[in-house]
Amino acid sequence: MRIVAGTWRGQALVAPVGMGTRPTSDRVRQAVFDMLMHAGWAGRAAVDGVQVLDGFAGTGALGLEALSRGASGAVFMERDRTALAALRANITGCRAEALCRVLAVDVVAPPPGVSCGLVFLDPPYGQGLVAHAVAALDVAGWLAPAALVVAETGRAEELALPGEKLAERAHGAALVTFWRIQNKAL
Repeated sequence: MRIVAGTWRGQALVAPVGMGTRPTSDRVRQAVFDMLMHAGWAGRAAVDGVQVLDGFAGTGALGLEALSRGASGAVFMERDRTALAALRANITGCRAEALCRVLAVDVVAPPPGVSCGLVFLDPPYGQGLVAHAVAALDVAGWLAPAALVVAETGRAEELALPGEKLAERAHGAALVTFWRIQNKAL
């Protein structure tokens, strides 16, 4: 597993041993960022200079990929100890410590935070965690007005979020959905 493009292109990423973490593959990350960079509803402005939140971060591959492509900073939320060790190693490997903040918390019960314009949510499949995470992040102040949320779920999972579904793409067992969130505070 490697960073696909940008400043750290080719940088190897480590993943924890075992089945506790399911890292987003290089191919899927490439597809996600191709859509973000080229879709009429997103474009370079969706990433360049944007504060990113990588929830259920695991290895941090999505947040680090965004940083490599020009995001201004990233917050990673992960509670699994093994995944946290891999995440911290990946941040160090990219020499991205100054751009990153790691929170060992549950995304569905986050502390108060700073608003992020781009949010990646890749939870364990089949548990309905994306909708709960979006609601909790909104209440805690993590979602910028009209934040863009990229959610990876199991292909058969139903997902309804407050806002507009912009696109979805199936990749093997995964379904990646792009949402423009309508914040409760607006």
